[in-house]
Amino acid sequence: MNQSTTRMLTRVKAVYLYIRENGPVSTVEIAEEFGITDRTVQRDLNVLEHNGLVLSPIRGQWKITKKKVKIS
Repeated sequence: MNQSTTRMLTRVKAVYLYIRENGPVSTVEIAEEFGITDRTVQRDLNVLEHNGLVLSPIRGQWKITKKKVKIS
């Protein structure tokens, strides 16, 4: 795995953990917490949403799903 992929996966994991601990949270809150752009946050959330780990029942507010996840 190349360095940028590893960095992205580490950030996606951190975003998931942030939502789990603080959710529901907005896209803007995540961007500010991690010092990244709204677009980068959206890409990370798309990965998490595609895998069934987060959802946005209210536009722009994110929370985790009940899907079991093993964090290593």
